This record gives sequence, structure tokens and C-alpha cells, in this order.
Amino acid sequence: MTSSLPFASPALPQVIAGSGPILLLCDHASNAVPDGIDLGIEAELLDRHIAVDIGAGDLTRTLAARLGAPAVLATVSRLVIDLHRPPDHSGLIPTVSDGHAIPGNVGVDRQVRIARFHAPYHRTIADMVRDQRPALIAAIHSFTPALETGGAPRPWPVGILYNRDAHAARVAIELLRAHGFETGDNEPYSGRHLNMTLNRHAEANGIPSLAIEVRNDGIDSPQGVAKWADILAPTLTAIVARLVPPAGTGL
Repeated sequence: MTSSLPFASPALPQVIAGSGPILLLCDHASNAVPDGIDLGIEAELLDRHIAVDIGAGDLTRTLAARLGAPAVLATVSRLVIDLHRPPDHSGLIPTVSDGHAIPGNVGVDRQVRIARFHAPYHRTIADMVRDQRPALIAAIHSFTPALETGGAPRPWPVGILYNRDAHAARVAIELLRAHGFETGDNEPYSGRHLNMTLNRHAEANGIPSLAIEVRNDGIDSPQGVAKWADILAPTLTAIVARLVPPAGTGL
């Protein structure tokens, strides 16, 4: 089994140009395993949620088109390296994911993978934040109806995650619940415990943010993606309107 090659070129994320006030991010948009890496797993596992946030990439691209928003999307599977983990996190390069062993990741050179995948992704986001100074950063994810290893069912069709700055999240939860959606409040997991990308690029820069988690059985088809884009595009626009006073108000 092989791992990342020291001479391999950095893997750049997908960047969608846009001039809108919202920056969209998708840390788990891809199930790609680049050349030079052998995870030691059956190929069918790459189509499961352990490898990619099912539907999240398509939803992010659709929202970017609807909103005229810039976006940054991962181009490598989280089984290769999880871009939503800090470099020193034990799960950065997983050796087990939801009960599945990932033997090809045992003993790999962490620094090589960080340099090839993690650093370029976060450098791209940092550059966009610096250059465009968005009014809102929204991270798009999806989650499973239940973990393969068991646990309680996850009844929410959508969840909103946040850490210290909850302003955008509170508006999102209010709007989604007003439209009749059972909405997880820091569910299916808490942004207070796992919020690396937004902590680094939004909260650290004083920019409002939220993570939107859509249950993956709702966005595993083009019809589902279109439905949730119809819901989330106006929601994100309304959040910006609430957070950013109109020019000239002095508020």
C-alpha cells in the first residue's frame, strides 16, 4: 500500500467565482482518491457517507449558481484527509470510519498529506475571505439518517451548527422552523465541538457564519438537491438581510 508521494503536486480545491455577499464552503464535496494513495478499502465504500457528504457538493454548486455566490469545494475524499479537522486532530487521516477500517492510512506521513491537500484548501479559503470579505460564510454538509455503527435515528431533515457566534444560526433556525421544518439546533452534532473550518475562517475574522447539515436522503437525487436549493437560497439571503443593515441607516 502506498501513501501520498513527497513529489506530488498540491491538490487544489474547486473554486466557483461569484460576487455575492455569501461565501459557500463544502469540506466534504468529493470522494476522489488521488494518484499515489491506496486506502486499502473496497471501491464501493467510496460511494458511502464515510467518503463523501452525499449530495453536499451538488447542493453547494446549485446554491452558488442561484445566489451568484463564490464557493470553495474540496476535491479529495475525507478518507484521504479530513479538511474539516485541524492538522493535529486524531481523525485528520482516519484509520477507522463508522466501523470501517482504512488500513492504507496506518502509518502515513501526515505532513505530506497536509501539505498536498489540507494546506492548499485552507489557503484558498483564506485568500477569498481576505479579498472579498463576505458578509456571511455558510458551510454546506450532509449527514446520515443513522450511523452504520448504530445509535439513535436522526429525525431532522436539516440541522444548523454553530460555535460561539450564533447570530446567523439563530436566524436560520427561526426561518426553517417557521416553514415547518424540524430543524436540529447544533444537531446531529455540536458545532461547539467540531467547527474547525468556520472557526478558522469566519469566527477568527469576525464574520458571521453557520454550518448547514442536510440529511443525505433528502439530497441524494437531482430533485432533492433542487428542492433544498429552493429552501436554502432564500433562507441565506434573508440571513444576510437580517445581519447587515441597509447602507445609509447608520445602524
